Amino acid sequence: MFKKISYAIGLFFFALFAFIILKNANLASFVDTVENRTFDLRQSILNNEGAKKPSEDIVIVAIDDATYEYILDNYGEWPLPRDTYAKVINYLEQQSPRSIVFDLMFVKSIKSSNGADEMLINSFQKYNNIFTSMNFDNQSEDLRIPPELPDKLSLNIQNNSKIDFSQLTFSNCRKILQGIIDATSNIGIINVSRSDDGILRKMPLVVKYKDKFYPQLALKVGLNYLGETQQTFTIDKHSDLHIGDRRIYLDKDGSAILNWYGPAGTYTYIPMYQLIKAVNGEKTELDYDFSNKIVYFGTTAASLFDIKTVPTGKIYPGVEVQATYVNNILDNNFIKKVDRGYTIVLSLLLALLIASVVTRVNSAFAASMMSLSTYFVYILIAYYAMRFENLWLELIYPLIFSIVAFTLAYIVKYLIKSRDFEQQYMLATTDGLTELYNHRYFQEQIRMQVEQSKRYSNNFSLIIIDIDFFKKFNDTFGHQSGDAVLRQVAQTLKKNVRATDIVCRYGGEEMSIILPNTTKDEAFATAQKICNRVAEKTFKLTGNNETHVTISLGVSTFPFDGDTAPKIIEAADKKLYNAKNNGRNQVGK
Repeated sequence: MFKKISYAIGLFFFALFAFIILKNANLASFVDTVENRTFDLRQSILNNEGAKKPSEDIVIVAIDDATYEYILDNYGEWPLPRDTYAKVINYLEQQSPRSIVFDLMFVKSIKSSNGADEMLINSFQKYNNIFTSMNFDNQSEDLRIPPELPDKLSLNIQNNSKIDFSQLTFSNCRKILQGIIDATSNIGIINVSRSDDGILRKMPLVVKYKDKFYPQLALKVGLNYLGETQQTFTIDKHSDLHIGDRRIYLDKDGSAILNWYGPAGTYTYIPMYQLIKAVNGEKTELDYDFSNKIVYFGTTAASLFDIKTVPTGKIYPGVEVQATYVNNILDNNFIKKVDRGYTIVLSLLLALLIASVVTRVNSAFAASMMSLSTYFVYILIAYYAMRFENLWLELIYPLIFSIVAFTLAYIVKYLIKSRDFEQQYMLATTDGLTELYNHRYFQEQIRMQVEQSKRYSNNFSLIIIDIDFFKKFNDTFGHQSGDAVLRQVAQTLKKNVRATDIVCRYGGEEMSIILPNTTKDEAFATAQKICNRVAEKTFKLTGNNETHVTISLGVSTFPFDGDTAPKIIEAADKKLYNAKNNGRNQVGK
């Protein structure tokens, strides 16, 4: 019964803890932050092991520090004149790239002259494989009216999931050149999603603006690469968006968790100034075949401030984030975070397993090692789940649940052991028939009383009791009735002494009482009271029979009757025999 109660208490506290941790927003936020760092660690390990290879079909033309200096030296200003972009596009198109993607926003004309904007716009009109970007925000810059955007830029999204996109709903748009908007539908957004710790782990798939969905730039590029021309997509009840046989797993806020391929510089980088030199007929080291490539243009120069922090590095160009996004689409390689509900179930199962280990293994060290090994196996499972199945199994909730289960299991185990020890001790020191302390316990206690009395110079007394004519009683009424009398006498003794007095079965029909801090007169009075109570009592026997019994008692007191346990016992015995010799049913003197 006690074990069941202990387990129930342990289960109650475990459930209480689980409720608190799941309902406490601050604690949950802290757990999520630590969990995110475990994701970063796993991604770094996978990168170090070379588990994922970046696509060779993606190349980045970088506006790096050298390019930035080249532009300032040769054009006298930043940004680069847009007719130069047009010339670069024409140069690349001669090699038939799959896509040319600008992770740059061509906003309203800045110091543009000589039809530079028109040349760029004409490039978008001429080629259907050029992509550019825009972004949304919730600012009211210049108190402008939020611009209207053509339907061709949006996607029809049938949202059958629980995602409400509230965090990805915007009220304004940083509009790019109207001519580009008129010329092409290959425009995607470049809004990002950052965690509370500032690390970019995921990117929006779409954002919402004026009740319409606008796709991520990488999604537009990926759809083009895959030859997908449809404009209508469905997010299923599992929060997954399907593109043919590919699946983009969406997080609870509508973002896709990226699967990273390495630190900055993972993809092939070509400084843009080499392209500009080639276009201008200058001598250049450029020797690269752009045919059938996805060519990304973006800034990497520190002074242009498009640097992110990602799981695989603190300094990571924004353009490479876009490249990673497209790469995930091509490889069908997005991370799917296991639903929190499943995580809790896994955590409970792991906790149950560890609790089972603790309760079954006697050695604390062995139980600890086995528990650690169990959690380590779970870590390995989580690692390989991410490596081979792109599944993000959480580590922190299972760890917390495991620690709590381990601790509570040990507490419960300790309580049960303590109770078992107490029960075993009681069995070892208690007479099974009378439920009094047994002879062994009596000997321990009287020796202890002698030592204490010597140390503190105080008295203690001993009463030895014998049931009169008990052998004759057994012969007359039977042993069962005799046992009944023994039990009733024992109860009478316990009722007529102090809580500090120790009542024992000395042996056979003999019983004893150790009375700490008791003088001879006090002990004699107690013995006389007990003698009278027993004589007055009607004892119930088997078969509804009744009878009366009497007892004889002997009293001794330390140190007057002896200064050792044997002498005290011997003195009480002599007084007992005096009582018997003088007619019984009395206290001997």
